[in-house]
Amino acid sequence: MSSHKTSISSGLPAPKPAKGASSPELEARRRLKVALVEDQPKVRESWMTLINSFSDFVCQCACATGEEAVRVLPQERPDVILMDIFLPRMSGIECTARLKELLPHTQIVILTAMDDQELVFLALEAGADGYLLKRTKPADLRNALLDVLGGGAPMTSQIARRVIESFRQKTKVQDESMHLTAREEQILLLLSQGFPNKTIAEKLDLSVDTVCSHLKHVFSKLHVSSRTEAVVRYMAAKTPPQKRS
Repeated sequence: MSSHKTSISSGLPAPKPAKGASSPELEARRRLKVALVEDQPKVRESWMTLINSFSDFVCQCACATGEEAVRVLPQERPDVILMDIFLPRMSGIECTARLKELLPHTQIVILTAMDDQELVFLALEAGADGYLLKRTKPADLRNALLDVLGGGAPMTSQIARRVIESFRQKTKVQDESMHLTAREEQILLLLSQGFPNKTIAEKLDLSVDTVCSHLKHVFSKLHVSSRTEAVVRYMAAKTPPQKRS
């Protein structure tokens, strides 16, 4: 797929003007570079136009897929990346994680229509530096771009509430997981490795009924209703928070 990009020649600070250089070229050199990752053409064009309307920013390039972003953006080295979550094939969350490895100092702000609590948490864990809704007002978007470049973590009030709820829930699960017995933790560990109840029973020299009974107690303690949810909550509680560089 061809790249949907409009490159500018250099970043900040601006060099001394070359003799004969045009005013638009000089202005572009002073503006901070933004890259956009959005699969919907009309939405992509709309956001490009909006970003270019800001006097201190320019949309350096726009990618239609996560794969294109991973291929193109490391060479473009933008100051900020605005990332949609729901991309075809590679999700915006996976793309964020991969770009953070390639461009650790580039700020990535999620820009999406969804404020789902789990998506917010996954995006931040993947390395996102901010999380905004697409209905964010233009002036607020510009302020958010300036904020993230200044070391902040821009979020709408709705998103901030979701983050608070996520951390409260995680803390609650951590507290409750402390009350699991050693046997229950053994079963959860094997469960996280994909083993069915029968295999878990064989490995621990238990009956299948006993394994089911332990899982019933685990579900009750962690306030979950499925094997998958139990594993996710337990592993989240056992994983220490990653330090951000």
